[in-house]
Amino acid sequence: MSIQNSLINENRWAQSVAPEMPKSHYRTQQTFKHLAQFSRPTEGSIDMKRVLIIGSSGSGKSTLARQLGSKLELPVIHLDRHYWHPGWVGTPQELWQQTVSRLLQRDNWIIDGNYRGTLPMRLKAADSVVFLDLPPWICAMRAVKRRIQYHRRPRPDIAEGCKEPLFDPQLFQFIRHVLSYPDRAKPYVMQQLNTIASDKHVVLLKSPRDVDNFLSAPLDFPSLKLIHSRQMSASKPQVARVPMD
Repeated sequence: MSIQNSLINENRWAQSVAPEMPKSHYRTQQTFKHLAQFSRPTEGSIDMKRVLIIGSSGSGKSTLARQLGSKLELPVIHLDRHYWHPGWVGTPQELWQQTVSRLLQRDNWIIDGNYRGTLPMRLKAADSVVFLDLPPWICAMRAVKRRIQYHRRPRPDIAEGCKEPLFDPQLFQFIRHVLSYPDRAKPYVMQQLNTIASDKHVVLLKSPRDVDNFLSAPLDFPSLKLIHSRQMSASKPQVARVPMD
């Protein structure tokens, strides 16, 4: 995506210690043994059939969508492929609302992308949300690397006819845009996620290691609801027990 269009149209949406990743990729007991303090969801209690992936530019939304789609056997929808047309021509707002609404009517999907104007309707339709909250310097490096990687070939998540310019006068402005994400866009995203955390399966991934751990066992990764529950329990004052004998 050209930097100018990215800055104008992509409404982009800092950092706990990531779970320690073992050398093997067994499930919960080993991969998440240090997270035993969280209550494990009961068998079948999480139903990831309509998954929304959001995050800053360069956070790896499209890559994670493809990997998770392969693991869960769900169809993947890249919003950028539907919004942009050859030559980086965007979809008019009214038509875009209709397009997203139509995509959400499908039974199963993994959708990646931001686009703030349609975020509320996507959050309402999703049963699970994955927020890629990676450090901004990682996102900036990946965004530049992507520009180099796809300079001479099409990106799998962008429509045909939309080429990545290798050099752009607004490159430094774009990098600043990505680096400012935690102050510029993250507060709004967290507000929205906290609102739905009690009803949806919301996952925050704060590092590449978090992403690897999540992919190894998506249904077992601690949700925002479980984290909030533990924090509330820890904040309650402990009442001393008086001996009765």
